[in-house]
Amino acid sequence: MSTCSRCGAQFSCAMKDADAAAAQPCWCTYLPAALPVPSDAGASCWCPACLRQHILDHPQTPPAAASDNSA
Repeated sequence: MSTCSRCGAQFSCAMKDADAAAAQPCWCTYLPAALPVPSDAGASCWCPACLRQHILDHPQTPPAAASDNSA
């Protein structure tokens, strides 16, 4: 089991907790990209509730189309 670094809840992370033989995509890969994957040893992922709430609180907007400045 993993521990959410935001709220402390226990949750299952398939990428971290699963054994190599049963490797499968984690539940989070089915959600929109909202945060960078933690890279330092002390960081951990967020639980489903925290990540979903963050996505709702911070909707992603598509990048603005590049304007054509050529004449």
